[in-house]
Amino acid sequence: MSIIKVAAGTINTTPLAWESNRKHIVSAIEDARRQEISLLCLPELCITGYGCDDAFYSANTLTQAIESLHEIVAHTAGIAVAVGLPLRFNNKLYNTACLIVNKRILGFAAKQHLPNYGLFYEDRWFHRWPAGLRDEVKVGDFQYPIGDLIFDLSGIRVGFEICEDAWVAQRPGRLHFDRGVDIILNPSASPFAFQKFMTRERLVIDGSRSFSCSYVYTNLLGNEAGRLLFDGDAMIASDGTLLASSPRFGYADYYITSAVIDTDVTRLSHSQIKSPVAGGNWKVTDTFQWHEVAPAYQAAELEPFERGGYLKEEEFARAVCLALFDYLRKSRSYGFTVSLSGGADSCACVALCGLMIRLADESIGLEAFKQKLGHIKKIQQETTVEGIAKQLIHSIYQGTENSSTDTYESAASLAQSIGATFHNININGLVETYKGLIEEQIGRDLTWEQDDIPLQNIQARVRAPSVWLLANLYGHLLLATSNRSEVAVGYCTMDGDTAGSISPIAGIDKYWLRQWLVWLETIGCHVKGHHIKVKGLQKVNSLQPTAELRPKERMQTDEKDLMPYEVLDAIEEVAIRDKKSPVDCFRSMEVRFAEKYSRETLYASVDRFFKLWSRNQWKRERYAPGFHLDDYNLDPRAWCRFPILSGGFEKELEELKTYFEGKNAKARKGKIGF
Repeated sequence: MSIIKVAAGTINTTPLAWESNRKHIVSAIEDARRQEISLLCLPELCITGYGCDDAFYSANTLTQAIESLHEIVAHTAGIAVAVGLPLRFNNKLYNTACLIVNKRILGFAAKQHLPNYGLFYEDRWFHRWPAGLRDEVKVGDFQYPIGDLIFDLSGIRVGFEICEDAWVAQRPGRLHFDRGVDIILNPSASPFAFQKFMTRERLVIDGSRSFSCSYVYTNLLGNEAGRLLFDGDAMIASDGTLLASSPRFGYADYYITSAVIDTDVTRLSHSQIKSPVAGGNWKVTDTFQWHEVAPAYQAAELEPFERGGYLKEEEFARAVCLALFDYLRKSRSYGFTVSLSGGADSCACVALCGLMIRLADESIGLEAFKQKLGHIKKIQQETTVEGIAKQLIHSIYQGTENSSTDTYESAASLAQSIGATFHNININGLVETYKGLIEEQIGRDLTWEQDDIPLQNIQARVRAPSVWLLANLYGHLLLATSNRSEVAVGYCTMDGDTAGSISPIAGIDKYWLRQWLVWLETIGCHVKGHHIKVKGLQKVNSLQPTAELRPKERMQTDEKDLMPYEVLDAIEEVAIRDKKSPVDCFRSMEVRFAEKYSRETLYASVDRFFKLWSRNQWKRERYAPGFHLDDYNLDPRAWCRFPILSGGFEKELEELKTYFEGKNAKARKGKIGF
């Protein structure tokens, strides 16, 4: 049998959720059997969930994983299925893919390369399996092969690359080619990052071409454990051609992406490439009856939202909306509450909540959406997106004497256009009460000339109790509204605008976020063949970002308080991602913004950034969890670790000052003819 129907199954998993994970896996297997698929690849660690962290060390985790595996085995009659789970061997823990064929476990392929950079920490829990090594492991009452394995199923050879194995220079696929493998399965847990799907696609296509095989790649789906997002990217390629690609950012429990492959074609390509025979065979053989299928001619196509020229904007909307939905569903909360100031950040959060309902409707329909949120009784009788939005999204504008009519109108118009419930209260009396209590104790009046920061912060902090009260009344998740740019320099009030259960925009910079809001107002997100525009964003898009915490006559703006946002974001990229010194950062900014900002502005911005970055690490340690939208975020629990107490770059900033002043002096000499 040379013509075979294979499939990649994406699964929405939750760490340690044994019943739901097993249910989704079994449902995917049964769906694949109905489609007469012979070989199904499911994601990495899908039995336990990928984000179990130190629970991987627990003996109970491993015991439950094996119990789930045996229950899954019973549902594999007439099909070959690969499922991922952790497995202990010789008192070491390995990340493995178990191949089950017709209700029998054949063996466990072990991951050889572990990511231990960026968002990843796999070396903390797992060991790397040496290439070319095979052994046996006891599971229950039986011994099974484990390691670097090739499975021969009635003459069709199947091998594995598990996620990171495909991203390194010495890919296992190279040896698989020498061993004559027909199909490589890649069960992955590859977190979302902007346009990362293109890189995965190249790895899969190039792997199928270089190794003269068919390549089946699958991934996890959704917000699995709270921070990492998975876009459900899955694909099948054969001999350098992409045959099929999955929908991304789906709201269903699983998706099956299938293709018909012809092993005679890949074997012909293989025979034309000269290479040595690999030493050792490491082969597990089994007799398997492949389903008979007709030849097929197919090629993968881009999804509609990927064709419109605004890929990052679309990916941002879809990734954060799916993350919000899964967080709401898995935390069994009853909706979202936002302190809607009328500024860009809080407006973005409310707009994303509204888009979430519309994108879910596109993906699975409103009835399935309500069913997946079955614990929220208030939405079950609603029949429109707007009706559901009114129940799920609550917003509150909390003005003071420093608030403007512009921001109120911005907040009210957005809530109305989204369909969110909108509340409006004035908290000036609360601010004055706190101010008066402290003035009485310290024996003097608080003034803006002497007490600027305390007077700003008390306004932001007074907003927190009332919005928490509102969120608690309805069992909602409170969304914090700080963006990545503010996270970098600590431009926020702890227990004020940082208050919340999750922080959906903490992974995106302010400069780009403002562009995204304009896109959402004028171009719109592609939904059901149309562009959904949020006209209620027109007001906020016309405003200069401001905290509105100082008196109006002081004309407060964010960029006046800090620096131009585009400069801030560029410095963060060079200083934090690329680990450059202040001098190197300044030189980079001089080149990047030579025609736009003066050297004095750029010098002051670099100097201020490093000072604020160093003194505000304690704030980053306390932020609500955010969604990772790229591989270089500022989350101290993942990619960006920095000491809470440090030297503050004092020596480096002195060197920057010397460099700046020295170059200025040379420029002055040149002007007067020295």
